[in-house]
Amino acid sequence: MSEKTPLLHYRLTSTSGPEPKDVSKPHRGAKEKTARKLGVVFGVVIPTLLSMFSVVLFMRIGFVVGQAGLYEAIVMFLVAYLIITMTVLSVCAISTNGALDAGGAYYMISRALGPEFGGSIGIMFFFANVCGSALYVLGLVEAVMANFGIPEDSAAAVASLYQVLPSGYWWSLLYGTALLFLCFVVCLVGADIYAKATFIIFIIVVTVLASIFISFFIVGPIVVIVPERSVLNSTSLNSANYSGFQLRTLEGNLLPSYTVDYTTGTMMSFATVFAVMFNGCTGIMAGSNMSGDLKNPSYSIPRGTVVAVFITFIIYNFLCLLAAWTCDRHLLQKDYSFLRDLNIWPPLVTIGVYSSTLSAAMSNLIGASRVLYALSKDDLFGGVLALVRKTSRSGNPWASVLVSWLLVQVVLFAGELNTIAGIVTIFFLLVYAAINLACLALELASAPNFRPSFRCFTWHTCALGILGCLVMMFLVNAIYASASIAFMLLLLMLIHYLGPISNWGYISQALIFHQVRKYLLLLDVRKDHVKFWRPQVLLIVANPRSCTGLMTFINDLKKSGLYVLGHVKLGLLDGLPSDPLQNHYDSWLSLVDHLNIKAFVNLTLANSVRHGVQNLLFITGFGGMRPNTLVLGFYDDCTPQDHLQGKVLLSTGHGLEAVSTSIDPCEQRSPSFPNVRGAEEPKDLQEEEYVSVIADAVKMGKNVTLARYFHQFNRDEVLGSGKKIGSRRRMSGPFVDVWPLNLLRPDSRGYVDICSLFLLQLASVLQESRAWSQARLRLFLCVEAGCSLKEEEETKLRGMLKELRISAQVQMVAWDQVVALHWQRRGRTERGNLVEFAQNEEGRERQEEEEAEKEDAIQQFPNNGAQLTDEYICAVNNLIRRHSAPQPAVRFLYLPRPPADTNRYCTYLHHVDLLSQELGPTLLIHGVTPVVTTDL
Repeated sequence: MSEKTPLLHYRLTSTSGPEPKDVSKPHRGAKEKTARKLGVVFGVVIPTLLSMFSVVLFMRIGFVVGQAGLYEAIVMFLVAYLIITMTVLSVCAISTNGALDAGGAYYMISRALGPEFGGSIGIMFFFANVCGSALYVLGLVEAVMANFGIPEDSAAAVASLYQVLPSGYWWSLLYGTALLFLCFVVCLVGADIYAKATFIIFIIVVTVLASIFISFFIVGPIVVIVPERSVLNSTSLNSANYSGFQLRTLEGNLLPSYTVDYTTGTMMSFATVFAVMFNGCTGIMAGSNMSGDLKNPSYSIPRGTVVAVFITFIIYNFLCLLAAWTCDRHLLQKDYSFLRDLNIWPPLVTIGVYSSTLSAAMSNLIGASRVLYALSKDDLFGGVLALVRKTSRSGNPWASVLVSWLLVQVVLFAGELNTIAGIVTIFFLLVYAAINLACLALELASAPNFRPSFRCFTWHTCALGILGCLVMMFLVNAIYASASIAFMLLLLMLIHYLGPISNWGYISQALIFHQVRKYLLLLDVRKDHVKFWRPQVLLIVANPRSCTGLMTFINDLKKSGLYVLGHVKLGLLDGLPSDPLQNHYDSWLSLVDHLNIKAFVNLTLANSVRHGVQNLLFITGFGGMRPNTLVLGFYDDCTPQDHLQGKVLLSTGHGLEAVSTSIDPCEQRSPSFPNVRGAEEPKDLQEEEYVSVIADAVKMGKNVTLARYFHQFNRDEVLGSGKKIGSRRRMSGPFVDVWPLNLLRPDSRGYVDICSLFLLQLASVLQESRAWSQARLRLFLCVEAGCSLKEEEETKLRGMLKELRISAQVQMVAWDQVVALHWQRRGRTERGNLVEFAQNEEGRERQEEEEAEKEDAIQQFPNNGAQLTDEYICAVNNLIRRHSAPQPAVRFLYLPRPPADTNRYCTYLHHVDLLSQELGPTLLIHGVTPVVTTDL
């Protein structure tokens, strides 16, 4: 073999990603029995040995020992095999945790990490096998041409009688096409004939290896003529010595002696030599990739892979020792094909090189076809890969083999693929890292169903395998490593957003559950503090079709807090065969995705709405993550509007899919929501029950918010401040009006109570959200026009806002005429010193409230509630509307406490109804817990 061969085989890496995959369809018993024929030896051991040996066995041993010395060579192999052993342990663990189908590494990763990781790694693994097959075909062509090709230099045209093949680009392409077609025919027939072919090649390689070992012991000292190019422009000798077993020779090869590589002209170092050597240690997935063709993958893969790795480790190190003991340093550095020169029959080594290279080409080709077939079966790319699912009667995926062959043929047109060798190796290393990641994730998730029969691994071995693979990737080529990771992330995002949902199970969900449970246990409610308070909302939704506006608004109001959508279905489990709510969760979750809100869903079955809300308040949340605020829609006579009209809610896994209402109901994948209530249809609850729900929540220490007119709320219109209007951009944001005074208690002037501060806090939280960052708060303080304390009250309020770090416009509202209506009703036409009376009245009311709280912890409706007139409340309503220019996006009003007397519930609801009539989107808020602090 001429000196061209060492150049070829120095750059060609044993990155073959073997030939895996299932030719069968496991769901069809007859085909499965026909296709799954391979056992441990033919299915795993032999493919893995051939993949790991490849040309490295014959062409790189001298290079590694000659540059690094025996000591560092052994260290390199120990480190390299430590890395791949960690991956092998992960492979064995995953392969013994359940039944394996076609796809090998892709199947393991996709079923463990989910379709995103599996699909992206699978595509990379496929292209790595395609390019690897082309690499080895071109390598074989170059090796053949080095021995039998006519030199292009006319001066050397008669160098040998055996050099009879025409040379040139098109001739080399023709030879490569012929060799590739031979591999294609073998792979097209099926895995059975491939296994027989690899067995024949394995016999050849073993014979060559045996001849090499024998030659070391029987060949005496000789002088070897090194290739001419290795001494060109150098003062080195053109010959080197094979000394046989000499202690002096061994001592001269113990330490490193890095020099210029004659095939590339670059200076070698520990890192570069290690990268070249490590390329020859890859290929450990050859047996795993045959998972679809193995009789018992869970039995064969761990045993066969471990045996193959152990055998290659022993042989590599033994060859290093023999080479260092018998060959001087000059021979090892200047002739990488020295094994052929000292063999008892030199052509035998050449045959071994040809055989191993041909085996690697076939291994990559069949591996690519099996990965492509597995990808098509999983339907991750829609109908793009539909054609490659076709198989023969025996289950061989001939369409995938055909497509893989065509792609390899396309790559062959590149001619010289030495530059691709690095990225092919990196692709395989990335696959190995992903396998370690899959095993690590399964181990950390502590899933009860992850109990592999192979237990010789821990999370430490997985983490070490990941680290080793990543380090080797960047050691081989940092640019290619970065590009491959970026390419994988791009594929991952595409599959995540465009691919269909799978039923394989997502390891991310198991990991999230594991971490959430751990941190929920650490979230101690006894350590709650007011300065870390945030709204945690339970929104009761009667029918989501009429509540989309409110649902999106509350999502902006939650400030990274808990947000739960609650729904009460009337009924009892008695007499029902199963829980009727389970089939509805998909529709609700799809709606959550469609509205792009961050909310949980909690559904309950109860005999009344009141009992259902009580159940939700009692059971919703865990530990320190429990709702502290109940949000209800308002009880009025407005006819609900269907904001999802004309849409059937189907769960697609990525959101809500709107389709024509003419779709056959039998084809729906999840139940849709019921139609909205008609104007004449009765409500599910009466006025008394509605107020009882509010009172129940207050008794349970929950803040209560009533949302009215949010069917008029259009988030896109309200928050369209960033959109262009004509050629100008509207810079001002929407207004949010806050009325912190209890307008149904005109004899109370206090606005610095818990409920008022809660209003201010919620308004501030809304303003702090990203979508409402341009909103402007307007705070309305009702005072008497001639009151001497007007300026003092305004100054006090502005000071309080400053202490609370709340930015708002304070507007003083004179409401003398409105209050006069109330006093007239009470027979107090002449009030005298109104300020003094109001202060005394406020003190009296506060004392009554404190006594009531001590007695039964029920916060009472104002004592003067029965004396409020519709005329007064309508006047207050008109006052609010008069001070609404420009129109606010939403209003925050003070909600009084429900009365203790249940007979007054209807009056209470009537007053609140008049107060908020025709005000547009309004929140009536009653707070019961302190939520603000001025302390650091």
